Amino acid sequence: MTTEWMIRLAQCVVLVLVQVLFLNHVHLFGMAIPLLYIYFTISFRRGTPQWAAMVSSFFLGLVIDMFSSTPGLAAGSLTLIALIQPYYLELFVPRDSADNIEVSLTSLGFSKFFLFSGTLTLLYCLVFFGLESFSFFNVVSWLSHTLASGVLTSLLILAIDSVRSR
Repeated sequence: MTTEWMIRLAQCVVLVLVQVLFLNHVHLFGMAIPLLYIYFTISFRRGTPQWAAMVSSFFLGLVIDMFSSTPGLAAGSLTLIALIQPYYLELFVPRDSADNIEVSLTSLGFSKFFLFSGTLTLLYCLVFFGLESFSFFNVVSWLSHTLASGVLTSLLILAIDSVRSR
């Protein structure tokens, strides 16, 4: 294994521990739950094989599901984000950039990274909470959970990436 994959594995373990031990117990205003493990899937490099991103995101989601009592929700939602991420990333990077460009604040810039990560985070939250409620009878509650958790998670991702890229 290369050192990059070892770093990614350590990042995955740290994100799971932080999510399970701390962030699963945070419910701001009864609706905003920080879902920081999405950062793992969002931050895949440009040249990462899609099968590797999807498989590792699925297993990360499966581990989160086991500790959070959400059977299959995180695994399915993270796999969807891993499927979309490389195609969506192409909209934000220049065509003549390196094939293995890192997705971060320094490489994309603040506005592009915020739009990229924020959109994928909101899509993740939309799918996650849509599957969790599995009905559209209470659309206001579903959308409020989605928006609140998406905004909180996006802010945490920005904070972590700004610290990481220094």
